[in-house]
Amino acid sequence: MANPSTDPDKPDVTAIASFLRRFAGLMSTGQNAAFLDHAASLLEDLAARLMAAMDEEHLWQYKYTTATHQADRLEAECDSLKHDIDGHLEIISSTLAERDGLRTTLQAREQELSELRATLVRERDQSGANLDAHNRVVADLGSAFDQERQALKATIEQRENELNQDRLAFVRERAGLLAQITVSGDELEVLRAASRRECDELRAKVASLESKRTELRSAFERISDLRNQTIEHHEGIDPSVPGKPGLDTMAPLPEQWGDQDLAAAEGSAVVPRTTLRQARAQFKYLAKECISRGDIASQVMCELGAYTMHLALSADKKVDSQPVSEVALSILAPGGSASTARADKT
Repeated sequence: MANPSTDPDKPDVTAIASFLRRFAGLMSTGQNAAFLDHAASLLEDLAARLMAAMDEEHLWQYKYTTATHQADRLEAECDSLKHDIDGHLEIISSTLAERDGLRTTLQAREQELSELRATLVRERDQSGANLDAHNRVVADLGSAFDQERQALKATIEQRENELNQDRLAFVRERAGLLAQITVSGDELEVLRAASRRECDELRAKVASLESKRTELRSAFERISDLRNQTIEHHEGIDPSVPGKPGLDTMAPLPEQWGDQDLAAAEGSAVVPRTTLRQARAQFKYLAKECISRGDIASQVMCELGAYTMHLALSADKKVDSQPVSEVALSILAPGGSASTARADKT
């Protein structure tokens, strides 16, 4: 709502009234001052009535606008209700048609139901007769069941007696089995003691084999020392002695000696052949023990030692020999130990 005091097209009533009162105050006495004061009061009263009338006019305008909108909305609602009523009338007409159809169907169903009721009555009478016959059969079966139950009760009592006897026999057998278990435990302790003794004996045997291997290793080292001494002896021969060529008159040696030449050089050492044969046999035995333990490295060392002893024993014979590297590879190959098998034949 607009304020008439702030409207630029209308005079400011408050300012005019205050001006009249100030002017009446300046006149202070006389009838004109009273008229001016009364005029200011009337002007304010008229301004208040004008404001109230304008407010009322705005209120009526708002009510008219609201009523217009409500009338438009009601008219739209009436149109929608009319459309809904038309739809409902169509639904009612279709429902009436369906009702007529359902009435016809209901009459047919009632006729079928009457026929089914008559059939049900006949079947019920027949079922009653069958039920009486079934009750008689059930009574006969009940009497037979009672007889079988009495017979089964007697059988159960007999089986319980047999079960008690079997239980007593089981208790006796269990006592016998416990005694046998006790005897078996004693025998097991004896077997454990025997196994411990055998284990101690095997450990002692392994210790003796280890000591023999140490002896063989020392013997092999002594053989190597004798070989080195022999080589040093050949190098230190005097060239002036007849029949023994010196270092200058000896034939030149090849750059690389084969295993057979090395075995021939070792055969010139002063070692009894019996000692060499014993060393070869001990090397073979140690190789077999290493095979059973799965120690491949020790097996190869023992096989090579046995092959070296074989070359030392066959230094004065014509025996085909192989290099040590090829012998080691043949030992590591599947189905190896060819050198030891060839040494066993000799």
